[in-house]
Amino acid sequence: MTPQEMEKRIVRYGELKPCKTAFIDAHTPGSDQKENFTIIGGGVSESPDQHVHIKDTPGFNIGAAGQPPKCRNSLHSHRTAEVFYVLKGRWRFFWGRWGDAGEVVLEEGDIFNIPTGIFRGFENIGTDYGMIMAILGGDDAGGGVIWAPQVIEDAKDHGLVLGENGVLYDTKKGQSLPDGIAPMPTLTDEELKAFPEVPVKDVLPNYVARYWDMMALAKDGPAKVIGDDALLVDRPGFDVDFVSHQSLPDENYSTDQHEILMIMRGHWKLNWDGGEAILAPGDTCAVPPGLERRLQPSMSGEASLYRVRNTADPAGPTLKV
Repeated sequence: MTPQEMEKRIVRYGELKPCKTAFIDAHTPGSDQKENFTIIGGGVSESPDQHVHIKDTPGFNIGAAGQPPKCRNSLHSHRTAEVFYVLKGRWRFFWGRWGDAGEVVLEEGDIFNIPTGIFRGFENIGTDYGMIMAILGGDDAGGGVIWAPQVIEDAKDHGLVLGENGVLYDTKKGQSLPDGIAPMPTLTDEELKAFPEVPVKDVLPNYVARYWDMMALAKDGPAKVIGDDALLVDRPGFDVDFVSHQSLPDENYSTDQHEILMIMRGHWKLNWDGGEAILAPGDTCAVPPGLERRLQPSMSGEASLYRVRNTADPAGPTLKV
């Protein structure tokens, strides 16, 4: 593989292309400044304006959300995994029908495997622009977003209508639902009963891992973060490992899995037969199966990354733990 071919498989943080109209709450006050990024795969954006950096999926999707302080993402749910880690800033995640069943604050490097089937939202509670990186289960990311009813109703008041085809229409721009396309129906009271109010005590130990705990565990090798025998037990169709500057041996390796490298801190040197590349914080690199490579920090000091690999498990609901 040539350096030019590998560069096409690297999405640089500084070259990410945002979409500000990705979701139904794009005009709703308090949510109208968020930016959505689709890095690998089609993601769950409802807007035709969304730029996709790498279209081919390895069995899951990679995305990101950038938001200024006090900006929030409205309550929604997914049918497959939604995993976030904080790249920049300080974030509050909340969940439940009205967002008051529980909450947790994540700092930089922390990761949250949000259980499927619950309404969740998040907001930047830091003082600067923040960024969270996302891993979404399945090639089609679970088929889209399920919105809490009040989100759809609020959006109508601000000019956005979501069609049953999953596409947004902006009445402020003169758009309307095409013939034969009805509005996305809101969930009924009976359907809402399927979305549980999960208490905090059931969420924190089983679905949240802290950066410095993972750094301690990764001294003697990559720490297993999400997987069958990992810190956060789940089988969402991918495994997540945490790698520190002390984790990897100074030798070549290969795997028959797709391997996505998501850089948290420091700079990393990726060598392979044919070239090398330097990966910086916020960069995402899709290493193809079978390629022999060596991965090392490119300088001394703290360095860390998340490594995501596809598995044979189907994307689906979170395991009960």
